[in-house]
Amino acid sequence: MKKLNATTKGFITGIVMILTSIGIFQVMGNFENNLQYIVYLMYIGGILWTLLDYKKRGGGPFTFKNYFSQGFKCFIVITLLMVVFTWVFMEMNPSLEEEMGKNYRADLVLKGNYTASEIDSMVLKAQKYFVPMLTSMAIFGYLVIGAMVTAIASLMISRQK
Repeated sequence: MKKLNATTKGFITGIVMILTSIGIFQVMGNFENNLQYIVYLMYIGGILWTLLDYKKRGGGPFTFKNYFSQGFKCFIVITLLMVVFTWVFMEMNPSLEEEMGKNYRADLVLKGNYTASEIDSMVLKAQKYFVPMLTSMAIFGYLVIGAMVTAIASLMISRQK
């Protein structure tokens, strides 16, 4: 059986995360629920799978640098897939942008600090930047989580004898 490399494991993990996200959205109707943490656990699991398999296969040297390199190859592919998924999903579901606009408008009206024209302008601007903002947050979030998990796990695994 052919051994999977770190990027292939990242691709597999990313596809499973996307399918799970779609399933959660179909069942719950949104992503604002605790089921979304399952996707993050899959992300962590994919990185750990990569690092532990690298250790199991042997061939070393088993340094922090080598483990981190393997983890990086995995999490960068997952990040790319999840960012593309986020952008495509948001573009295909404009109702989410409209819903955000309605909620934002209601919040601004509740505050009572703005005129109707100011509120309209602020809502339009928020809707205009909604998809780029969410995509940017996905990039940053997945990179930070991936780097932290990879660094911590690489450090722990590389210190084991």
